[in-house]
Amino acid sequence: MIILGLSGALNHDPSAALLVDGEIVAAAEEERFVREKHARNRMPMEAARYCLKAANLAPRDVDVVAFPYAPISLASPARWHYARRYWYAPDRALDALFNGNRRFRRNRRRVLAAGAELGIDWNRTEFVPVEHHLAHASSAYHLSGFSGRTAILGVDGKGEYATTFFGYGENGRIHRIREFYDPDSLGGVYGAITEYLGFEMLDGEYKVMGMAPYGDPDRYDLSRLIRRKGSGFEVDTRYVNTVGLRRYKENGVGFYFSDRLVDWLGPRRKGDVADEPYVHYAAAIQQLFERWCLELIETYLGDILRETGQLAFAGGGALNVKLNQRIVALDHVKELFVQPASGDSGTALGAATFVAAARGERLGRMQHVYLGPRFDDAACRAALEACREPVEWRRLDDVPGETAALLADGHPVAWFQGRMEFGPRALGGRSILGCPSVPGIAARINEQIKFRERWRPFCPSVLDRVAAEIIQTDHPAPFMTITFDVAEAWKARIPEVVHEDGTARVQIVERHQHPRYYALLEALELLTGNGVVLNTSLNRRGEPMVCSPEDALAMFFGSDLRYLVLEDYLVTKPAPPPQ
Repeated sequence: MIILGLSGALNHDPSAALLVDGEIVAAAEEERFVREKHARNRMPMEAARYCLKAANLAPRDVDVVAFPYAPISLASPARWHYARRYWYAPDRALDALFNGNRRFRRNRRRVLAAGAELGIDWNRTEFVPVEHHLAHASSAYHLSGFSGRTAILGVDGKGEYATTFFGYGENGRIHRIREFYDPDSLGGVYGAITEYLGFEMLDGEYKVMGMAPYGDPDRYDLSRLIRRKGSGFEVDTRYVNTVGLRRYKENGVGFYFSDRLVDWLGPRRKGDVADEPYVHYAAAIQQLFERWCLELIETYLGDILRETGQLAFAGGGALNVKLNQRIVALDHVKELFVQPASGDSGTALGAATFVAAARGERLGRMQHVYLGPRFDDAACRAALEACREPVEWRRLDDVPGETAALLADGHPVAWFQGRMEFGPRALGGRSILGCPSVPGIAARINEQIKFRERWRPFCPSVLDRVAAEIIQTDHPAPFMTITFDVAEAWKARIPEVVHEDGTARVQIVERHQHPRYYALLEALELLTGNGVVLNTSLNRRGEPMVCSPEDALAMFFGSDLRYLVLEDYLVTKPAPPPQ
């Protein structure tokens, strides 16, 4: 069966994913093709075209289009909960009761129109809507490779109405245990404070997480934002997760928090400085988020975890790597699988896997994220020959060895190899690399290449055979979704990838998943003694990760990078004049 998953229902992070007989053939985010971060208010047209081309399929070959957004019955508690909790905005409350699936109908029309534009024949291709949080759950559970009962956790801003999902998977079926509904959203609270701290919601949460280790979480108590209700929780919408007239506004723009929050905590942060009191607020919201997630995991999933120890996690909250470290540390968790595309871009894949599993197809563990386009040497050479910038380039005889030599000499290197990654993490396909033992390399990349905040951390890619020695555990970590405590002996060896709190968000690299990247790590190990490389995404601040050779060259010339390894070619800028 050929199943095409299309996301974009919530007007951000549209993507497409293609399954053929249960195998993930291709998946990609629309932003990479249209060069617009998050590709807001778009449908995944170019991503879908790519997926079909990668599989050598025509639109008429698609059996099912799966869509991660579905109608919610008035008999469900979701719409009634929404109406009750938003009593202060009667237009929203009444709309939830009397026209509660308006957004689904609008987005269904958009998907059907997009499919027709692609060339899909809706007379023979089935359209299957999947509830948003079931798509998240499926993307984790059905691709975890776990057998037996598996606890499933979903933490997100919100889908149709649900915000937080607790359930379990068994024999390929997903069972709900408990859901929470908007405005009671842990992800929403984190997002509201993200906005208060001067970042963009649905984009800057990882910046708050990166800022948090510089603050004292006990300096300020944010516990009033979330209160206990029965065995669950309730958000205080007088402060956060606000709508309508309660929203704080600046220059006509409304935020997801209220004037009352500003009266309590002070003016909203502006600029790039990580200073007081804002670093302490970041630390406090991270602590509050972790505490509530861990308490709810124990309440709703504790018995299942004590039985099998297996937990599958997705939703935007699953990209909170510090929370994931706390989860792995729980005595009754043996293994945590985090969907590498946990945000809404991953729901295209989740909707497709949900449909595949429901129709009896077998799905294996997700082994890698190299699911995007590949460009051969001919395409790279054509881009180089068309380049109008002053540039030197030559074909390398030993790509890993010569790249490792540049890194060991203290140079950052742009690395463009193989298929583009699916999801937010650069994992050796579209990366900027540095040698983690070179003093100041992280600051240099932040200031001169990425043009981002100085306190933002970088991550290490490590050889599989040295990983356990560095992170002091044999827990799988192929996707940079979990932080680990770095062994004391290694902190001085790779200081540029160890965060303020002594942790690192590690990618363990295996040879069979990316042979050339593995060979680079081996070559760097021969030169420096460390089979570790600093790895960050190949993009500048505010831009999507690069997709094509042309994108890579544009990014290269828009930064202070001097070296780009474009498949087999080394691209070099002229040395800057001495100052």
